Amino acid sequence: MKNLDIRQEAKTAGIKLWQIAEGLGINDGNFSRRLRRELPEEEKTRIRSIIEELKEAAQ
Repeated sequence: MKNLDIRQEAKTAGIKLWQIAEGLGINDGNFSRRLRRELPEEEKTRIRSIIEELKEAAQ
């Protein structure tokens, strides 16, 4: 499975993929399709920052 690191980080943080998609300003279906191929490191960094923001907001 591609982007397993992103998927695992989101799951560990209790963040749903649709929440990340919303943070990116895209449809959740489009985000799921993006995850089918390995993402560039700069995009993963952006996604990780969204995960952190969502995790902090949930606390």
